[in-house]
Amino acid sequence: MPTAIHSHREQNSRETQSKAHTHTHTLTSPISPCRPAERSGEDVDIILSRLKGVKAFQRFHPSLLLQICSCAFYEYLEKVFRQGDIGTSWYAVLSGSLDVKVSETANHQDAVAICTLGIGTAFGESILDNTPRHATIVSRETSELLRIEQREFKSLWEKYRQCMAGLLAPPYGAMESGSNNDRLADKDSLEKLQRGGKVMRNAILSRAPHMIRDRKYHLKTYRQCCVGTELVDWLVQQSTCVHTRSHAVGMWQALLEEGVLNHVDQELGFQDKYLFYRFLDDEEEDTPLPSEEEKRESEEELPETILFLAQIGPDALLRMILRKPPGQRTGDDLEIIYDELLHIKALSHLSNTVSLIPPLQHWTHVKLSLLLPVFNQGEEGTSWYIIQKGSVNVVIYGKGVVCTLHEGDDFGKLALVTDSARAASIVLREDNCHFLRVDKEDFNRILRDVEANTVRLKEHEQAVLVLEKSPRASTLGNIKYTVMSGTPEKILDHFLETMRMDTHHADPDDFVLMHCVFMPNSQFCQLLMLCYIFNPVCTYHAVAPPGSEQERLEYAVTSKRRVLNLALRWAAVHAHHLQEEQAALTFLEELYGSVSSDSRILRALKDFVPDLEKVVKLHIDMKSQKVLLREFSNGDERLAKKQPIRNCDEILLKVYCSDHTYTTIRVAVAATGREVTSAVADKLASSDDLLLVHLSSAGEKQMLKPNDVSVFSTLSINGRMFACPRDQLNALTPLPDQEGPSAGSMSSFELMSSKDLAYQMTLYDWELFSCVHEHELLYHTFGRQSFRRTTANLDLFLRRFNQVQLWVVTEVCLCGQLSKRVQLLKKFIKIAAHCREFKNLNSFFAIIMGMSNPAVSRLTQTWEKLPSKFKKFYAEFESMMDPSRNHRAYRLTVTKIEPPIIPFMPLLLKADDSKHHPGSETLQESAVQ
Repeated sequence: MPTAIHSHREQNSRETQSKAHTHTHTLTSPISPCRPAERSGEDVDIILSRLKGVKAFQRFHPSLLLQICSCAFYEYLEKVFRQGDIGTSWYAVLSGSLDVKVSETANHQDAVAICTLGIGTAFGESILDNTPRHATIVSRETSELLRIEQREFKSLWEKYRQCMAGLLAPPYGAMESGSNNDRLADKDSLEKLQRGGKVMRNAILSRAPHMIRDRKYHLKTYRQCCVGTELVDWLVQQSTCVHTRSHAVGMWQALLEEGVLNHVDQELGFQDKYLFYRFLDDEEEDTPLPSEEEKRESEEELPETILFLAQIGPDALLRMILRKPPGQRTGDDLEIIYDELLHIKALSHLSNTVSLIPPLQHWTHVKLSLLLPVFNQGEEGTSWYIIQKGSVNVVIYGKGVVCTLHEGDDFGKLALVTDSARAASIVLREDNCHFLRVDKEDFNRILRDVEANTVRLKEHEQAVLVLEKSPRASTLGNIKYTVMSGTPEKILDHFLETMRMDTHHADPDDFVLMHCVFMPNSQFCQLLMLCYIFNPVCTYHAVAPPGSEQERLEYAVTSKRRVLNLALRWAAVHAHHLQEEQAALTFLEELYGSVSSDSRILRALKDFVPDLEKVVKLHIDMKSQKVLLREFSNGDERLAKKQPIRNCDEILLKVYCSDHTYTTIRVAVAATGREVTSAVADKLASSDDLLLVHLSSAGEKQMLKPNDVSVFSTLSINGRMFACPRDQLNALTPLPDQEGPSAGSMSSFELMSSKDLAYQMTLYDWELFSCVHEHELLYHTFGRQSFRRTTANLDLFLRRFNQVQLWVVTEVCLCGQLSKRVQLLKKFIKIAAHCREFKNLNSFFAIIMGMSNPAVSRLTQTWEKLPSKFKKFYAEFESMMDPSRNHRAYRLTVTKIEPPIIPFMPLLLKADDSKHHPGSETLQESAVQ
């Protein structure tokens, strides 16, 4: 057998400190080794066969693989090189494993192992720029390596840079800190993509065979090709889960990246144009057509394949766009990038006016040694990185791994801001990590742009208003500014000066909704009244505007009209909440009196008098209404439909004792934990210090804090409120009725129409959702204790989600017959489909999450009996819950639905919670900071 790869030892280097041994192997032979130039075609075939068995090389283009076979050597080493050496070769691991060790000092005895290289990984990329080795590589076991010398490797890199960076980039070796599940998932995904390519090809040949044929272009014939535009057209027509043409482009790009589909000229980006693409199965001549059996199997697998591609397509599309040089990105490309940036945690705090899009470059660790550090401690900072996919370890010399960063986190910014050395090493923690990168020059440009677009108004050397130039100009071409921070007085002045007068009173406005976060209603009313009476001049003027007396009068009237317009919008948005604040009602009455008086002289104000009179009368009538008494004793609410719970309402609340006796108390909806325990102690005539405890059906105890607001609405579905002395806390046990039902309702449930059930559920959900005021979302996000306001309506709506979810689990688990359980699953899938049809996403997701609950999903016999049609529906529904990229699948679904909709509220609240970091600083304080 001819020799396939020759074992060769690098000269004039300490890289091979221990002996390199040549052994007989599949790639070697006892015969004298031959040099690359002497290799025969049979030699190359033997090498090619071996390399194709290594996952890292499976996706390389055949021409690149052939060149590697012609220039590579075979190494059998114990130690490859030391940190600080000047390298002369690049390596890939064919078998075995090696440790990567880094030392802070020149003493190699201090080296710390930071990761392990496995089969398919590569190292030695420093030969590209002749820099010293970053680490010491030591074999953990007998290891076989593929070696390419520097000259040949540079030649390959220059010719196949994009191909090698994109295809060899994902690491396939094992890392001690990594996850085997992640690697198995990558393997499964690759196999699914390869199978998906066959399914798509067979489906096209079955449904539209004319799409794959020989084509001529510029006197050249291209065998068995498809056209990019036709592929997109065909895919969009196959399934509703393909949302747009761009989505379809991303799905084909996913196949292109894996080599399952190829451009005839080996371009790496799929385009929706008259360009030719060929399936991998058609690369060989005389490829047989699929048999009828293969066509039938592909038809069955097509929905699942399209669903899988629809999930990974957006990622592939984004990778393709970000690999383009910034100057080549189209307007559509920038919109896709920007939409993704809005949902990246590391960028959520940045201003919308900061143009991050042009410098962002997709970086799948273009250096070929993926498992070496992204950068090393002590190196100069040259870029800021954002983790788009995967995770990294932060390693400090002498301490090892100090923390782990995940998707959405960023690193490397401090060294750019302070112009200092890297404070830690960053090491890839898992396979297939993707990063966004902003280089130092672009990072500094961003900071300059922010400062250039910022206007600071100062008084006594203190910033009282910080504005940022808006990228959108008004219809008149004037520059608009966004308020970033400031004192309440200056923010209100700016808002009045710039507000539009043609806006309807009932239209929502960010300032009107959000001012309560930094400016309570009492302060807002006081400032607004001062603005009306004294007509403070514009923020940017120190004196009244120049001009005649008539011009000054017109300016004053305009200012008053602005105040009145804002007051009416504020009253419309706050609705029934105003009746709870005497200061707000007093303000409206005083304002109405002032306007009535002024309108006798200033006719321009007369239009506001009737509107103000209606608002004042409405709120006086609402205040005179009786306090509603509601019963809320065991977690089941009795909500007066279409009438939201108010802060001033009262409830009857059952509170249990350790011996399972109970007392009923009457407290305000917004009562705190301290007020509830005080009412219980008075009712029981107890002198003990009582604890307020939420006891779940599983016996889990949660002690409620004295300052917790509206404690009744925090009860879980089967939770109960207990009050007891501290020494009785451990003796608390759940009530018998907390165990839940012992029999399902299948007998009556199966007689009901699925569509009617979904419709009635939607009606009830809509009434609950309509009771939720926008302010409750603010109170939930910033902490209702800070506002002393209830979020009872929001809590009841969220409880509804849990009720539906647990209803599904309960019904399925209490059904004892296999055939009945199968019918139940079908029923719930139908109900979910109708809920989506009625735009009730809250119940839709509650049902699907109930079916994906482990108690239901592990019923393998039941799922096996479920008809394939329903399995496909369920798979499509479940894919919408995919959490990747900040629930991109859900966001894409919502954009295609015309409002009104009932949203998936738990997800919205989760997104708000992840973006908000509660703190005590006000806007006044942040302006100074």
